Parts: sequence; C-alpha cells; structure tokens
Amino acid sequence: MQFPKLFFLVAVCAAAIAISTSPRTTPTPRHRATLSDDLAAFEAAHSTKAVRVIAHGSDGDVRALAARHGVPVVRTLVDGVVLEATASQIEALRAEPAIEHLSGDLAVADFMTVSNPTTLADKVRAGQSGGLLGLGGISGVTGQGVVVAVLDSGIASHKALNGKVLASVNMVTGETTTNDLYGHGTHVAGIITGSAGAASGVTTLYNGGIAPGAQLVNVRVLGDDGVGTTSDVIAGIDWVIGHKAQYNIKVMNLSLGHAVTEPVEFDPLCAAVKRAYDAGIIVVAAAGNAGKMPDGTPVLGGIASPGNSPFAITVGATNTWGTTSRSDDTVTTYSSRGPTKWDNYAKPDLAAPGNKIISLEAANSYIVTHYPTEHVAGSGTNGYLRLSGTSMSAPMVAGAAALLLQAQPSMSEAQLKFVLQSGSTYMTDAGVFGAGAGNANFWTSRQMQANANVVTSLTNLLLDRTGGVSFFDNGQLQDNLYNGVGIRLLSVLELPGIILNPLQLQQGKLNLIGLTNPISLLPAKRILYGDVSYWTTDDHIVWGDDITSPEGQHIVWGDSDLTDDYHIVWGDSTAADPDTHK
Repeated sequence: MQFPKLFFLVAVCAAAIAISTSPRTTPTPRHRATLSDDLAAFEAAHSTKAVRVIAHGSDGDVRALAARHGVPVVRTLVDGVVLEATASQIEALRAEPAIEHLSGDLAVADFMTVSNPTTLADKVRAGQSGGLLGLGGISGVTGQGVVVAVLDSGIASHKALNGKVLASVNMVTGETTTNDLYGHGTHVAGIITGSAGAASGVTTLYNGGIAPGAQLVNVRVLGDDGVGTTSDVIAGIDWVIGHKAQYNIKVMNLSLGHAVTEPVEFDPLCAAVKRAYDAGIIVVAAAGNAGKMPDGTPVLGGIASPGNSPFAITVGATNTWGTTSRSDDTVTTYSSRGPTKWDNYAKPDLAAPGNKIISLEAANSYIVTHYPTEHVAGSGTNGYLRLSGTSMSAPMVAGAAALLLQAQPSMSEAQLKFVLQSGSTYMTDAGVFGAGAGNANFWTSRQMQANANVVTSLTNLLLDRTGGVSFFDNGQLQDNLYNGVGIRLLSVLELPGIILNPLQLQQGKLNLIGLTNPISLLPAKRILYGDVSYWTTDDHIVWGDDITSPEGQHIVWGDSDLTDDYHIVWGDSTAADPDTHK
C-alpha cells in the first residue's frame, strides 16, 4: 500500500515529536573510588609495576574483588586490605562499587643533658613540699605504673633499660626480630624512661629519661634501615589496642611518619590513631622534620601523617642551645610547621627539646655504623648516642604524659593535652603553626593538674607569666582568628571546671588563660605564623600564598615532594644551618 507523501511527512514529524517529548533517562554516573595523591600520580603515569595499596572495605568484599581482578593480597588490616596492584588494576578496582577509597601503603620512617631541666621534668619528679599542714604540696612522680608503647625500629638490650621492657613484638613485613638493628627506637626509649644510674662513670651527658619509673612495650614497625610501611605501623597500632588491657598500656609514641597525601578522613594511618584514641590510649606523634628544603628554604604546611591527626598530640622540636635557661630556646629550622595539608588543622600542639639529644645507643646498629661521629660515650650495652629531630621531641612529651598519668591515672587525652598546652610558654616568634601552644614546661603542667581545685594557687601560678594557650582545632581556627572570633579569654575562676572537662571548650578557638592575656593583642597572622607574618604585607596568609623571606627565598608549602625528608633523623650537612642536627 502506498501512502500519500503528506501523510508520510506528518507521521515522521509526529514520531519525531513523540521521541523528543518522551522522558529522557539520565545515565547513572560511573563509580570512581577516590585515590590518595600518590596513587593518583601513579595511575596517571600508567606504570606497569605493582605498588602496595590499602583498600578500605570489608575483608571479604575486598578479597573477592582482588581475586576477580588478579590482584595479590599482601595483608589484612582491621579496616582494610593491603593489595599489590598495577596502575591498570587500580583503575579497575576504582570502578567497583564496594570500594570507596584507595590509599598508598607508603613508606613510613623515623624522623639529654639539658632536656630534663629545660622542660622542668626534674621538678616534676622531685615534687614540692607543702606549707602549714602540707597545704600546697605536690607529690613527686616518676611515671611509676604507666606503660608506654614505643612503635619504632625496636629496642635493643641496654643497661639503662634493664627490667623496663614488658613485651616485644615485630610487625615489619618479612622479618621476625624485635631487636633494634637501626638504632632509633632504643634512643627514643631512653628519652622516655632510661635509668640515669647506668651512665654513672661513663658519661655526664645523659641523666636519665623523662619518666624513669615508666615501663615499655616494644613494637617494632621499622626495619634495619629505619623504614617500614604504613600497613606495618597500622598493624602495630592495632596490636597495641588489642593488648592494652594485658599490659596496661596508656601511652603510645610514634616518632615516625610519611608525607600527607590525603585528608584525615581517608588516611588509614590516621584512622588507626583514632582507634587508639577511642580505646583510651594517649597517642603522641612527631610533627616531622620537613621545616625546610635542602637549600634552607623554609617550608610551611609540612606536618607529617599521623601528626596531622586531631586525635594525636603532635610535637615539634626546639633547640635549647645547650643551656638550661628557657629564654633562649627556639624552634628548630627543620621542625615541621602547620597548618596541615588538606584539613587546615593547627599543628603542632606544642614543642619540646629535639636538637642534639643524648640518649641510649643500640650496639652495632645502622646509625652507629654509618654515623660514628654521633657516638658520645660507652660501648656494648651501655653506649650513648646523639640524635636530633622531632623524633626526639615526641618521647619527651610521652614521658611527661607518663608522669602526669601516675599522678592522675584517670586523666583523659583532652585533659592531658589541655594541661600540657596551657603549661607551655608561648613562642611568639614561631607562632601557633611553628610551636603550637609553645615550649613545653612539664612542671607548670603538673602544678595545674595538682591544683585544679585550688583557685588561689592557679592565680599565683598564672598571673605573672605569658602563655596559657590551648586549642582543639577542627580546621576552623585560622579562619576564626582572621574573622575576629577565634579567641576565648578564660578567667582563673573558670579554670578548675575546664581542667576537669576541657571538652566544654569550643573547637576552632584559641583559648587564652587570663582576661588580659597579652597574646590576644597580637594580629591574627602574627599569632598563627610568628615571624613569617612579617614576610608579607597581606593581612591574611592562606595555604599556597607566595611569601618571600628576607633572604629572597620563596617559601615552599608542604606537599608530597617532601616525602624523603621525614626519615632524616640527624638532618643534613647544610653548613649555614644555625641548628643543624649534627
């Protein structure tokens, strides 16, 4: 049958109208799991080699997907699975709905004569006698009864640690020893709790750890070259959580880290720190040694992971310049500064001595063999070594935590952080992003803890000093200070209640003790960045701004290019460096 041309044209037009007016179905967006920075770069390079990847998800789901795509499974973690995947396999895994995020299993690496009196830890151990009827007396504490887990390169046998190591475990992939073949973990252990008596007749340069009454659990997560993997450290953290009750572990020291490549919410190492925090363990972490480039150019925003976690007490390094006076202390040039990449948290939380620290030596270890000039005295199981870095600062604070926890075993992480910060001396030249709340003063913190319910004692303690800074940041502190709403002045009358429950303080605010605290009169950028604030005419300094130092150097902002800097414990050989690690 033939249809008239007009009818055919009408039919075609009608069909076209029907098609154009019919509901359109929007295609479902293709699922793409997010990647950490390092994996994004690896995938973009289309490399055919395989790298270790941490897949977030249930063990069963991830293992099934790995089998489907022919991806080897290396290790199972509490909240993820470690895989070994090529760029094309990563691309395939990203398309799987069961996988939301992939992180690189990055390489993680490490980062005393005047330290005890400079932090006034010696006064904390001695205590203070009271007046009439013993009023105002403060008992001396040594950390007795407190156990600190040291996640590091192991702990070697040493005379100063006799009877102090309750347990040892190895988490380094493919190894079994718990001995310190590198030499870093033993040095850290000696800063926390080494016995001064061991050095008698050997050297006067070591007078014991911060908390000589504390005990240790040795968790080896770094190999004989001072390097481990992120998953090794995570396995170590989860082992500590699982054995917390068995060994009464209250503090964890992490003098290690890697460059920040993703936000805290995706970072598997930070997630492990959060689990430890939730389990009631005080986590102390090193800020990192990425405060400058090899040519001396200052770096901002170089805080390492897991020091970027809001659930860790993060410690920067000061240089005491070999004196017991605190007035000449400065933040070392290599100490990593905030804010943190991605999340903009104010870090470090405080600073402590970290430059040229004398502590225990692991006999025949890598450091001793390759850097014999760092050997100070002694031999065999009673040798002493000099190292520098925020790796040394963190155990100073871990030791202080042990002292305070002996005095008050029920102290929460928030209470401990508040008294440690508020007792510190604010360092105006360094600012919050250089030294956090300031230079640690453990005796002032102990006085605050002991006198939490005695307003008159707090008044005498705080009215004649500059400091009293504390913060619990949620990434908003910088903006709040710039907007004029970032400071809360605390009266002495408020302090007893706040010390008992610091969580009542608002996040994102800088808390200053004293209604006339002079820090409140400083410009916001000066509070945050210290002397760096003078290097630009801008009222606000934000991430990535181009800032030029007086020497004409363009300031670097921290990124993944700084990865290699974190494991340099003893620094570099830059001759012009005023506080070179050596």
